[in-house]
Amino acid sequence: MEASLVSSYCGPPPLPEDLWGRWNFDPWLIAAMLVATALFMQGRHAPRERRAFLGGCVMLAVIFISPLCALTVALFSARVVHHVLLVAVAAPLLALAVRQQARLARLMTPLAALHIAIFWLWHAPDAYQLALTHTSLYWLMQLSLLGSATLLWSAIFAGTPGKSIATLLVLTIQMGLLGALLVFAPQPLYAPHLATTARFGLSPHEDQQLAGLFMWVPASLPYVAAGLWRLMAVLRAEGRRAA
Repeated sequence: MEASLVSSYCGPPPLPEDLWGRWNFDPWLIAAMLVATALFMQGRHAPRERRAFLGGCVMLAVIFISPLCALTVALFSARVVHHVLLVAVAAPLLALAVRQQARLARLMTPLAALHIAIFWLWHAPDAYQLALTHTSLYWLMQLSLLGSATLLWSAIFAGTPGKSIATLLVLTIQMGLLGALLVFAPQPLYAPHLATTARFGLSPHEDQQLAGLFMWVPASLPYVAAGLWRLMAVLRAEGRRAA
């Protein structure tokens, strides 16, 4: 199975001693990010929107250019960190970088259902294995996760506080549910990593459980923080009206 990972977009599984030399300087990726940044900066955007966009770009660089990209080929737990950073950090930053559209708020429920379906699809073992070993499917996975998450976060930011908080709660629950399934699965589920975790001192099952624990708790924090932010905004507004 490890031999098939040689064709992975991020390259073959790294050795621990080689990891920090495994930066991904894909010229097409870097060019696309530079062009997107230049086009965005030429538009009329508020300083807050520019900061959010640049923050999203920095996070995308961490995800796709830093050695994290290579580490995701060896460890499923690193892949989970990669996906969480993509949908729960980069996506909301990119959503904040554009003016909120009220019509997206009306689509919050179907967008949430679509994003959850896409998230679970790409964590199904067979779909995950295909994406890890075929570059075109890899980018389909990444773009569908990022695109659906960015649209959903835009709807959450534009929606009413009550509906947004309820949606964030659903996202937190589904993240924890998938994490629990990974933690309590009786055996490792992801064949591509069966031969790649030992060099990092983990068995495949331990690697999967570590991924589940991360998804269960830390991955829920961005959604909880966003929900508290929306709630505090409501309380502040109520306080001003009362005063």
